[in-house]
Amino acid sequence: MASTASEIIAFMVSISGWVLVSSTLPTDYWKVSTIDGTVITTATYWANLWKTCVTDSTGVSNCKDFPSMLALDGYIQACRGLMIAAVSLGFFGSIFALFGMKCTKVGGSDKAKAKIACLAGIVFILSGK
Repeated sequence: MASTASEIIAFMVSISGWVLVSSTLPTDYWKVSTIDGTVITTATYWANLWKTCVTDSTGVSNCKDFPSMLALDGYIQACRGLMIAAVSLGFFGSIFALFGMKCTKVGGSDKAKAKIACLAGIVFILSGK
């Protein structure tokens, strides 16, 4: 009974980690900088992994998608790749973990479920959570 409860808790923690990583992917404010005037802030520059935007002091925003994948800085390309890999591997790791749990009927015998659970653990480690 204790192992079933710990499996369910670990599965819920892994799902919540996957949701949190997935929710940071479209976040707008990865990098923010401002240009200050003498009295007021005249412009705010902010960027994420997909676009860059400028907001002036009146609140008007102008956004522009990155024009080319090859023209980006190396750290943005690396962040994009690592985030997409983490979301993808986390999804497949969750599926494998669900099939490898003792309380599910899918996955076959206990020996096969243990192998699937080990595969899920390896996938979660590779995803960086």
